[in-house]
Amino acid sequence: MAQPAEVDDDRSTQPGLHARVLDTLGMAICGGVLAPGTVLFIDDLAEQHTVSRPVVREALRVLASMGLVESRRRVGTIIQHPRGWNVYDPLVIRWRLAGAGRIGQLRSITELRSAVEPAAAGLAAERAEPREASELVALAARMWEAGQAGEMDLFLALDIEFHHRVLAASRNEMFEHLHQAIAEVLTGRHAYGLMPHHPHVDALQMHVDVAQAIQRRDLEMARSSMVRIMERTMDETKAIWQEQTGTPGPA
Repeated sequence: MAQPAEVDDDRSTQPGLHARVLDTLGMAICGGVLAPGTVLFIDDLAEQHTVSRPVVREALRVLASMGLVESRRRVGTIIQHPRGWNVYDPLVIRWRLAGAGRIGQLRSITELRSAVEPAAAGLAAERAEPREASELVALAARMWEAGQAGEMDLFLALDIEFHHRVLAASRNEMFEHLHQAIAEVLTGRHAYGLMPHHPHVDALQMHVDVAQAIQRRDLEMARSSMVRIMERTMDETKAIWQEQTGTPGPA
């Protein structure tokens, strides 16, 4: 099975022991192996992972910055309830996608995307420079070609770039800041087999429709075409999940 592609995040790409301990603990917490309220001790973790205490401390510091753990003097490091996690952090999304609650994470972020990306597409139709819009149309054409050819690694990279460019063209910095989270969920769908082996022609056409609407400055068409992409994404994900597991995804 393909592994999720790395996003541009120093915490996940640095080599060595720290990254290994961070990923192991992060996946255990986000996957429910380490339940909220569990107390972790640095000496125990250092022995368990065969690393030094400073390596463990650094991993716990990063996890604390995400809200996954909290260190308390004379107690230890305590796993926090999910409601306190930074669920927008790309690594938290990656770790949640790696666990049994994968479909719930996909549903949550697709619902977020459904609220944000159509609005971003409409703003892009209003604000994008002509060059940006033309490049978006060309990118949609490349996605079509890669999808039809079954070049799924290339298609994934182009899909991530397409949605990032739409967010950027909205000229809303808060929308654009979501691009790493969206990259993680697109990568997760690909890595865990939750997207078709070949993108459906309708899905490819929807991306073309978004790009052309932005180029024509058709705000309503840009919004509605992006809504259709989000709806199809969730329908496909739930259908493949049910095929894989025999159980329906969350409503």
